[in-house]
Amino acid sequence: MAEAAIKASDSLWQAIRSEAERAAAADPVFGKAVARAVLAHDDLAAALADLIGQRLGGATGSARFTSYSRDAFHDEPDLVELASQDLQAIARRDPAIADLLPPLLHYKGYIALQAWRVSNWLWHRGHRDAALLFQNEASNLLQVSIHPAAQIGSAVYLDHATGIVIGANVVIGDDVTILQNVSIGRRGELPARSPRIGRGVFIGGGATILGDIAIGEFAKIGADTVVTSDIPAGCTAVGNPARLTNCPEPASAA
Repeated sequence: MAEAAIKASDSLWQAIRSEAERAAAADPVFGKAVARAVLAHDDLAAALADLIGQRLGGATGSARFTSYSRDAFHDEPDLVELASQDLQAIARRDPAIADLLPPLLHYKGYIALQAWRVSNWLWHRGHRDAALLFQNEASNLLQVSIHPAAQIGSAVYLDHATGIVIGANVVIGDDVTILQNVSIGRRGELPARSPRIGRGVFIGGGATILGDIAIGEFAKIGADTVVTSDIPAGCTAVGNPARLTNCPEPASAA
């Protein structure tokens, strides 16, 4: 997958650079920021590492976050492919944009997710203090807290993102969309008893999902819904406690 990942991210990077060049030409003032963030770099990995460093640096400085991110992207190029898929997912799902450059530069949910991917890489290589530092700074500066031990798939979109909390051992599948102020985590003392979110799930703002439960593929969780039991695939859950609506019709017997 690594070779294909490099080719896919290279193609995406050329599209981003083209957008950046047009933006810089249209607005010379904004163009200076675009030049530093995009045009000064050779590839998406370098730009992402720098963006993560700038956003998480805060009082502790950006250099260490940039360095860790560069190490992660160099060691595991598939992380860059995942970043590419996440960015393209935003362009597909957000009706407010049509380009790749705005979410790359301005969507804190996107940078928070890529910072989490680095923290997860650190966690699984035994650098747990560094991984938790990433989580802490993302929480402080981006208001997104994702435990490094969580599992998150590809093409995931954290929309608005403020207040998202995802606990250890939570599993989130591909093509999931999560809005602001969502909490997903364990209900009891055992971290392994955490939610499993299936592919294509949409989670509305303010929703809470707790416990050893499964959210089926393409389910929808309404705003402010509290979920503590399984949600079947394709169903919509609303209310507190959650109740099911709009479930697919069962297949008729032959």
